[in-house]
Amino acid sequence: MPNDRISQLLSLIGEILNDDTKYPIENTLLYVEVEPGMVSSDIFKDGGTNVIYRWVLSSRLTEALLDLWEAADPDKRWAEMEHVIRDGTFHAHFSYPGEIDKEEDEFERRTRIVKRYFGDRPIVYPPLPEPGQDLREFEL
Repeated sequence: MPNDRISQLLSLIGEILNDDTKYPIENTLLYVEVEPGMVSSDIFKDGGTNVIYRWVLSSRLTEALLDLWEAADPDKRWAEMEHVIRDGTFHAHFSYPGEIDKEEDEFERRTRIVKRYFGDRPIVYPPLPEPGQDLREFEL
């Protein structure tokens, strides 16, 4: 799958994740599901005794993820990606449609993947933004 465009987009995704100044980039998991017309992404950060969930309100990140998906050969497009940043480098693992158990609940699959990287630490989800709250504080 690697080509220059894909490498550039993976680097761009890392740069966008690095824009999160509230939490350090080290030990970050970006979990992504993509299909035609839909991008779902979740960011998880190492919180020491827990895992911190970060809302994804970044059109730059969503566009970069869609561009990454579209850069793959149409007959070899991935369905899920785990983009992990550890020890100053990133690793991207791609799962393809035939590799995913469609019977498995999406929330359970995501939780299982988070446990693979962070162990059994609890995931801390922030409260939803209040109506009228400035969403820029949630942006990357």
